Amino acid sequence: MGRPSVPVSSMTYEAIEELCERAEEAARRYILARVPRRSITDLTITVDAEETEDGDLNVNVDVEVKLSPTMRNFDVEGLVNEAVEASFKAVEDYLGKT
Repeated sequence: MGRPSVPVSSMTYEAIEELCERAEEAARRYILARVPRRSITDLTITVDAEETEDGDLNVNVDVEVKLSPTMRNFDVEGLVNEAVEASFKAVEDYLGKT
């Protein structure tokens, strides 16, 4: 999922790297606040940022969660979507401060 875009020229490499780290951490915190760590069998969060043809920064967030079989009635898709939303909120907050 991609959403926020800002002019790349206005951001340093370090700022883009920090933005991606904050987005990943926000998604991880969101998931760990709702699911016990011992119930997570696999958690992969990928955040990347790339320049679009018009010079904007496109941020993509991918979250994959596999839960223990004991969590079979848990809405994993909803959890993933909300974690992505939390990640984009962190991106928007960061961009508001730069």
